[in-house]
Amino acid sequence: MTPLSPSTVRYIKLGAGGAFARASLDRGELQLGYHEVPHELCAVGDWDGVLAFFGGIRKTAGKAKDSMREVQDFYTLGPDCLWITFADGLLWWGFAEPEATWLAPDSTQSASRMRRMIGGWRSTNIQGKPLRMADLTTRLTQVANYRGTICAVRAADYLVRKINAEDEPIVTAATSARQAMTKSATDMIAALHWADFEIMVDLIFARGGWQRVSVLGKTMADVDLVLEQPTLGEVASVQVKSRASQAVLDEHIAYFEASGHDRTFFVCHSPTGALSKGEAEGVHLWTGDHLAEIAVKSGLFDWLMDRVG
Repeated sequence: MTPLSPSTVRYIKLGAGGAFARASLDRGELQLGYHEVPHELCAVGDWDGVLAFFGGIRKTAGKAKDSMREVQDFYTLGPDCLWITFADGLLWWGFAEPEATWLAPDSTQSASRMRRMIGGWRSTNIQGKPLRMADLTTRLTQVANYRGTICAVRAADYLVRKINAEDEPIVTAATSARQAMTKSATDMIAALHWADFEIMVDLIFARGGWQRVSVLGKTMADVDLVLEQPTLGEVASVQVKSRASQAVLDEHIAYFEASGHDRTFFVCHSPTGALSKGEAEGVHLWTGDHLAEIAVKSGLFDWLMDRVG
């Protein structure tokens, strides 16, 4: 699908409390209420007449002008205007044919006029990923709180990037910075003395809510730590190695499978060759960059700098 490049963007509330939303989305229509406004005035572009009409029913001149603007946008914004709305926890978007049609409604619970959506409403980006409101910034979704019916979208650039499946520039920069940070953490971990490496691993688990029930690295030949997770009621063993081969890992897996522990963590910053846990269940293998990512997420980057600096 071709990336979008709209001339302008508008949010539309499909009826009070979303009363028109289901019908609009299902029928592929851009629907509007404003039942009291004569379609004939709007169709011929008599916006002074529309403003005068609203002036007779609105409490202030400002509110009359706002109402006129909303109806004018509905009738005059071209097929290159991107329309958005929110329903079912999703962002919906599309473009509308220019012609507005009067629907002659018999109830204010249905729309009074509509424009046909070009290709219907969509709730996914151009790559087919759902545009869930929970995944979008409040800078955009807050427009759904607009008390009127139609308004401009301040976060239009962000919106278009989301629909076009483009990364946010600041996120791209942050991702590059995090990758550099992880690379530095990998190098610093590899430079740790074995005793400091064991302390780092202990800190990772402590910050993750695990409680140590053994003395670090001193009481057992097969593991360096035995931990409890009070919330989950699990017991885990931890083996910490500066260097290890596949044979060492296989030996530890055999120990774990006979131990009765719920899970085990094999932590090694500089393995001899690629390590694999195979089909073993309950085994967590932390090495290289993956280990560095865990350390960074645990807030240990400054700690690493202090230890190797």
